[in-house]
Amino acid sequence: MLRPKKQSLKPKLKHRPFLKWAGGKFRLTDDINKAFPNKKNCLIEPFVGAGAVFLNSNFERYILADINPDLINLFNIVKENVEGYIEACKPIFFADNANIPDYYYAKRRQFNASTDPFERSIIFLYLNRFGFNGLCRYNSKNEFNVPFGAYKTHYFPEDELRYFAHKAQSAVFLCCDFQKTFEFADKDSVIYCDPPYAPLQQDTNFTGYAGNEFGLAQQRALADLAKSIQKEKQIPILISNHDTKFTREIYNGAKFKRVKVQRSISQNSEKRVKVKELIAIFGARK
Repeated sequence: MLRPKKQSLKPKLKHRPFLKWAGGKFRLTDDINKAFPNKKNCLIEPFVGAGAVFLNSNFERYILADINPDLINLFNIVKENVEGYIEACKPIFFADNANIPDYYYAKRRQFNASTDPFERSIIFLYLNRFGFNGLCRYNSKNEFNVPFGAYKTHYFPEDELRYFAHKAQSAVFLCCDFQKTFEFADKDSVIYCDPPYAPLQQDTNFTGYAGNEFGLAQQRALADLAKSIQKEKQIPILISNHDTKFTREIYNGAKFKRVKVQRSISQNSEKRVKVKELIAIFGARK
């Protein structure tokens, strides 16, 4: 069953992203905002994900990047024509068989076969909302391979799409890696990084990054670049990650803010655990 929602742009205390996203920062936006400096005009996010930090922060402008072309394509389409996008999504979301595995897998095949950016953006949102646990995962052939979610109810995020489009008028969305994104920083910037997390146990050496490996070497490279750019440009740089011996080692020299966040480990809402995370802050808060 799909639950529609009345059209509204009423102010909210917090704004949810229109995408489900594994590891999203919606629950931590208050902690992250408290760590931001007061006198910077531009927020740069090299790992924007669903955009929870962007949606719940207050900067004059945003540079938001990710290496996933489907994600950035979707954001740019919503930014430019949210009403047309909403209307195009409704036939898929409100189809009688939308919450049936055969329909989901047919749409997944259609998505993987499509080269049309607008068609891919519509199906991407459907797969995100009806797929398992908000995962975004691709196989070695760059095919989306997240399984059906089998949820009892579904929600079409119409209000969330409109608010995202409104907020996005002050944002630029870029498809590039974190090294390239750091190049856009100037003296008025703050950089917030939410990379694929380092494993809690270091015998696992990579986590998914839009179908590519983001292993311990990449974790170190990000930490080293953050230290280098912070010293060069004298701007604050924040990184979220698991609170482990490894992350504290690679973020040596940063100020650490410890937080606990509840994470889902399955579709069952009872199977949630509190995980220790940290926010590493390079550079003084000014």
